[in-house]
Amino acid sequence: MSERPTIAFVGTGVMGASMAGHLLDAGYPMLVFNRSPEKAEGLLARGARRAENAGAAAAGADVTITIVGYPADVESVYLGDGGIVESAPEGALLIDMTTSTPTLAARIASAAAERGLRVMDAPVSGGDVGARNAALTIMAGGDEASFARALPLFEVMGKTFTLMGPAGSGQHAKMANQIGIAGTMLGLIEALQYAKASGLDLERVHQALSGGGANSWSWGAYGPRIIAGDFAPGFFVKHFVKDLRIALDECRAMGLTLPGLELAERLYARLQDADGAELGTQALWLLYERGAQV
Repeated sequence: MSERPTIAFVGTGVMGASMAGHLLDAGYPMLVFNRSPEKAEGLLARGARRAENAGAAAAGADVTITIVGYPADVESVYLGDGGIVESAPEGALLIDMTTSTPTLAARIASAAAERGLRVMDAPVSGGDVGARNAALTIMAGGDEASFARALPLFEVMGKTFTLMGPAGSGQHAKMANQIGIAGTMLGLIEALQYAKASGLDLERVHQALSGGGANSWSWGAYGPRIIAGDFAPGFFVKHFVKDLRIALDECRAMGLTLPGLELAERLYARLQDADGAELGTQALWLLYERGAQV
C-alpha cells in the first residue's frame, strides 16, 4: 500500500493541470480524467493513470478532487448516474474546487453523507499564476475532520487555506472574492484608460502605481498583460460571467443590492457576447478600447 492516498483528479484544464502536477510531484499516486483527453497527456507522461470517466476515477481513489467548468458540470460528475458520489468507496474524501453554487455544494454533501463519504467545497483564487506557483488561496466549506484530512493536499497546491464553515461556505467566500476582483478589475482598467488618454507612458504608470495605494494582486498580475496586449486566459471570461451571475443570484436570495457587481456582470457579459468568452478577464480592456457604454 502506498504511504500516500491515491487521488482521482477530475478536470485538468488551465488550473487543474498545474494543481494535479504539484500533487504528482509530491508523490501522490493519481488517476486523472478530463473530457478533452489531450489536456491530461502531460500528467500521464509524468506517471498519472487515465480513467475512463469521473466515476471510474473516484472508484479507484481515496480522495477525489474536481475542478470543472460550470455548476451543471459539477452536478453531472458528482450526482449523475455512475458519478462520483455513486462510485467512490465508503470513507473517501471528495473535494470540489470548482467555483459553483452554495446550494449545490450542500446537496452534494448531503448525498455523499448518505454513502459514508466526506465532502468539501473548496474553490480557489489565484488564477493560472497561482496554480502554477502552488500559491492558491483555498476557501473551504465542510467539517473540521474533513478539513484536517484535506490540509496536506491544500498545502501542496496553495499558500492560504481557511475553513469558512459548513458545506457551501467555501462557495460563499469565493463569491465575496469574485465580487472584490470584479471591482478591482474595473478600477485597474479605468486607471490605465485614463493614463493612456492623458498621454502617459503606461509602463511607467504601472511601475509608479505599484508602489502606492492603487497596488493590488490584480494590478501586478494583469496590468502588465494589458499593457503588452496579452489577453490569453489565466481565467476565462465565460467562467467569470458564470461566477458573477452566481453571486447576483445569491444577492437576490439574501435581498442584497450591489451596484458595482451588477455593472461588472453587465460589462463582462457584453464582452462575452462580443466574441470574448475564451479570453482572459483582463480582456475587458478591449471593451473599453471599443468605447464601452456603461
